Amino acid sequence: MKQINQQLTDQQKAVLFDKATEAPFSGELLHNDATGVYRCANCDAELFRSGTKFDSGSGWPSFDDALPGSVTFIDDESHGMIRTEIACAKCGAHLGHIFPDGPKDTTGMRYCVNSLSLNFTETNEQK
Repeated sequence: MKQINQQLTDQQKAVLFDKATEAPFSGELLHNDATGVYRCANCDAELFRSGTKFDSGSGWPSFDDALPGSVTFIDDESHGMIRTEIACAKCGAHLGHIFPDGPKDTTGMRYCVNSLSLNFTETNEQK
């Protein structure tokens, strides 16, 4: 784990470093539809573009793809389930999990991400 951003809230630290999960439908970025870039709340690395975000109905921000090399995949057998955790490739912070139930017309994947693990930077780029 790289350095921890000291400006993070206690809730953000719990998600990013203790692998907590925010309550569904509670995240500030869940319904964000602005154009821009989603970044790691700890190290500010770019992770997702707004054009890959979709409404999965799961209660957490969902993306069908990450920026190349921005996340790592970790086997997660906690809570009696077999899942794949996603973490920031730059600092190792926990972001959420990836599932194979995303939009079939794109990657088919759903990166299910905690809002608390993200910051958003609005841009003028096209989605």
